Amino acid sequence: MVKYSRQREAVKTFLMSRKDHPTAEFVYQNVREEYPNISLGTVYRNLTFLVENGEAIKISCGDKSEHFDGNPKPHYHFYCKECGGVSDLDMDDLSFMNTLASKNFNGQIWGHNTVFYGICENCSKN
Repeated sequence: MVKYSRQREAVKTFLMSRKDHPTAEFVYQNVREEYPNISLGTVYRNLTFLVENGEAIKISCGDKSEHFDGNPKPHYHFYCKECGGVSDLDMDDLSFMNTLASKNFNGQIWGHNTVFYGICENCSKN
């Protein structure tokens, strides 16, 4: 049993309220408003805990920042190369890719992580 933590709950609540997949630094800046003494390390540890316990997803987009998603259900993401924004991508399930990948692989495939890259609608207009 894991001990309850008000700070962890604050990190989780903030993350679940967002749809823009913030970085740890952004979570830290906002949770500090409620908990001024919280450290960036504590935010990182709590985000790691949430990811390891299936309550959040860590998204690596190649921009040297990890983004976090409070929706742990399988879904896809879009990363804008212009503004660095990460958003959910509403599309059909691609779980058939696990079967395709398994055909020439002797191990066990449990899932996949797919991030699509390009330029978002807002950046395309500019």
